[in-house]
Amino acid sequence: MIQLVIFDLDGTLLNTIADLADSTNYALDQHHFPTHPTESYHFFVGNGINKLFERALPEGEKTAENILKIRKAFLVYYSEHNMDRSEPYQGIPGLLQSLHERGIQLAVASNKYHEATCILVKHYFPDIPFAAVFGQREGITPKPDPTIVHDILSATEIEATDTLYVGDSGVDMQTANNSGVTACGVTWGFRPRAELEQFQPRHIVDQPEEILRIVG
Repeated sequence: MIQLVIFDLDGTLLNTIADLADSTNYALDQHHFPTHPTESYHFFVGNGINKLFERALPEGEKTAENILKIRKAFLVYYSEHNMDRSEPYQGIPGLLQSLHERGIQLAVASNKYHEATCILVKHYFPDIPFAAVFGQREGITPKPDPTIVHDILSATEIEATDTLYVGDSGVDMQTANNSGVTACGVTWGFRPRAELEQFQPRHIVDQPEEILRIVG
């Protein structure tokens, strides 16, 4: 019986791609690197912001020094513009409220840096009492490493067998598999269904309300 649902953030709860693209493009432009169309960022994000910047930098420029430069400019800009065009996916607020009313514990596990993860969750879902909200933290290997899920299970004292993990990418499906929790892929996010299917999640859903039927 599912007692806990862990959600990825970007591409699962929130459509943040435009603000991520705008902020990265700003940082790239500040250092005279070429920018990218928003659509390209669907495949740049998902493994933490350092990997985002590595993917966005041109070949031959993907150095640790350049990643640090882009990161510094990005963080300043994104901290002021992370809610310009981001919004919850249709049906997500209602899903979260329904799960809460059923007594299901809720959590967020994101590869977005921790401070921004907490800010966005609090802003967009102020009435949802999440049991745990974790972004990418210093010293913690990002997803698909299972540490973030293990930390949530410890905080909630719920077993992996009673947990559903919901995400939009192959990284999320790997994270669920590595953690021993049940995987649920969503098709409304940043990555195609075919990427989810590669990792054979138990569930793939097209609409948020389908998660209610899975939880039962």
